[in-house]
Amino acid sequence: MNPAGVTTALDAFIVSRARTRRPRVCFVGTASGDSSEYIARFYRAYSALDCIPTDLTLIESGLPRRPESSHDLPAFLAEQDVLYVGGGNTANMLAVWRAHDLDAQLRLAWGRGTILCGISAGMVCWFDKGVTDSYGALDALDDGLGFLPGSACPHYNGERRRPAAFHRMLKDGELTDGYAADDGVALVFDGPELAEVVAERDDATAYRVSLEASGEVTERPLVTRRL
Repeated sequence: MNPAGVTTALDAFIVSRARTRRPRVCFVGTASGDSSEYIARFYRAYSALDCIPTDLTLIESGLPRRPESSHDLPAFLAEQDVLYVGGGNTANMLAVWRAHDLDAQLRLAWGRGTILCGISAGMVCWFDKGVTDSYGALDALDDGLGFLPGSACPHYNGERRRPAAFHRMLKDGELTDGYAADDGVALVFDGPELAEVVAERDDATAYRVSLEASGEVTERPLVTRRL
């Protein structure tokens, strides 16, 4: 979804990947402090799609909130077909998730076939490590969920300092080889393996970023399918 809450091609793609015809798509806004404005933008965007939008909040009350008023987190997550994680502070989000045992619940959901996806913090969190601005300046995040191997860097073409920062962190040994994604691009994984890369813009792609034996960092553009 774009900042105005308008549905994009990637939103439609996410819904199309779900296991049911009219999936339940749950927005997880922990990284933004469960911003009511962000949640409203999600409902505005996903109400335009053939799905049932829901949301999970942990910051306001310490319990998941949903229209049906249930606070049984495992049962609520079991009902969702897609979990969409919004952007914001990745480090804070992971700390809150771990305090509520949500990290373990997300792994169970993944094992059941629930689609796990997201933007910015919602991309980085699934990997072992990543590039984050959670601490102010760009820095290495070394305690991701580890569902996906390696490191991740979002906003590769959207923030000019990102490529150099990723390269530096690889050379310094703070991060391991991984993936960088431009804005408007999705890396699609089947289990831990990359299945494809899709984009909603012609000028956007993703890269395999690696530290070579020579000590230099290489970027290999990945084949990208335009939605």
